[in-house]
Amino acid sequence: MSAESSGGWLRGAQPSTSESEKQLLAAPYSNGKAPPDAVGGLPVAAPASVAASAGTATPSESAGPAHVAPPVRALPGGGEHRRHTLIAVVLDKPGVLNRVSSLMRARNFNIDSLAVSHTDQPDVSRMTITLHGDDVAVEQAAKQLYRLIDVLKVQDVTSEPTVGHELALVKIRATDSNRAEILTIVELSKGRVVDLAAESVIVEVTGTETEVDAFVALVRTYGIKELVRTGAVVMARGSASIEEAVKR
Repeated sequence: MSAESSGGWLRGAQPSTSESEKQLLAAPYSNGKAPPDAVGGLPVAAPASVAASAGTATPSESAGPAHVAPPVRALPGGGEHRRHTLIAVVLDKPGVLNRVSSLMRARNFNIDSLAVSHTDQPDVSRMTITLHGDDVAVEQAAKQLYRLIDVLKVQDVTSEPTVGHELALVKIRATDSNRAEILTIVELSKGRVVDLAAESVIVEVTGTETEVDAFVALVRTYGIKELVRTGAVVMARGSASIEEAVKR
């Protein structure tokens, strides 16, 4: 029995194609698809060039760009360095100060001043930290500081209206000839003499960091024997309170 009489084709045999069918297959496809396949009867996709000529957009053209890059984020340490003031409310336990200072050292910060004091609650202390750095690096350091054990609250008050003061004790070299001049400068600077000796005067001066710097520069011409400063203590203006915001 031949393959034609059985209604099929032998494996490896190909059906004959008429001249009209050849012309139809060779012509461009106006609808972007090929006619049904001679063997399976299924539609065959046209080439991309034919589909484009027919006005059909390819998936890459219709979908647009495959990936859009996110906006560039500033890197820590790449911005402008300025003075920052951080307030941290912590539990009054041994080792808290060491963990805070170690974190700042690991972040390569040089602390300008660090003032620690008790609060109205007996088991809670307050830290005022002043340092120099760019905004991104200080923000990351504040977030990591908040994750430390025994740290209850961290707030950056650099851009907020605050009241800040610093206390300094200055031992000035004094003689009989310039003692009156030194006392006049202390009075004009709203300072206070806390000790008088034959060759020195100890003066207590309070104010902002700029005011204390100005007084120290003014009396430096007489000679400074000793100088100690507490560092800045800062409190935000208004009725808001960082200590009341602490949730324990």
